[in-house]
Amino acid sequence: MKPVEPAPSNSNVEAPERRLRFTLRQRVALAAVSVAGYLVIRALGATLRVAWSEEEGATPERIARPAIYSFWHQCIFPAAALFRGQGIGVMTSLSFDGEFIARVIERLGFRAVRGSSSRGAVGALLGMRREIEAGEAVAFTIDGPRGPRYVAKPGPVFLARATGAPMAAFHIALDNPWVLKSWDATRIPRPFSRALLRVSRAMHVPGDADDGAVKSHHVELQSALERVRDFAEAHVTEVGTAEFPVLELATLRRQMRQPETRGL
Repeated sequence: MKPVEPAPSNSNVEAPERRLRFTLRQRVALAAVSVAGYLVIRALGATLRVAWSEEEGATPERIARPAIYSFWHQCIFPAAALFRGQGIGVMTSLSFDGEFIARVIERLGFRAVRGSSSRGAVGALLGMRREIEAGEAVAFTIDGPRGPRYVAKPGPVFLARATGAPMAAFHIALDNPWVLKSWDATRIPRPFSRALLRVSRAMHVPGDADDGAVKSHHVELQSALERVRDFAEAHVTEVGTAEFPVLELATLRRQMRQPETRGL
């Protein structure tokens, strides 16, 4: 069967992804599974009981703009559910799996920026830079697309040096999730799960940082990712207590877009 061009995405990136070609069968599968993925994320995400926790030195906004966020690939499901509708730019790989993820997150109100550490890296970083220069936030699934798990790649550090935007790491821990038998041990929340989102302090990379300084900031990012993961996983069962109160999801989403209404 002759492959045909994929449907255009709403990404603002000029396009290595538009050179991807899929068979008719793949296109049908992409359409069906992406709709199903969107519906499942919306449905389960609506039941989450979420608490928000920050390190000292975090940005005052729920989502700073512009800013560069990093999180482990295993948190992609709860992150998609909690940050939907915020226009965040997310790097997705140049592959069939990447196309599926891109279509799901675009339905959820993210902006897909195509490329990865293995394919299209330069074009994707340029796309992420355009998002930052437009005053938006971007996010990296920092050990994706294929791992190794819990090893941060340096892309956010280079982007922070080039743009002056702050970096931050976050982790979303789930109470008793389903865990997939995948390289990243993807977490999927059970209905009405508790979720604790922990955000690191802001990190800045000077524009004149040399190779040694870049390596140092890369180590700092790795450390931040490990800290927020360990904290969130250790305290997720305390969601709903006075220290970690459950937030109303609609209010939280308004605060992400409009920091002046934060008030919690």
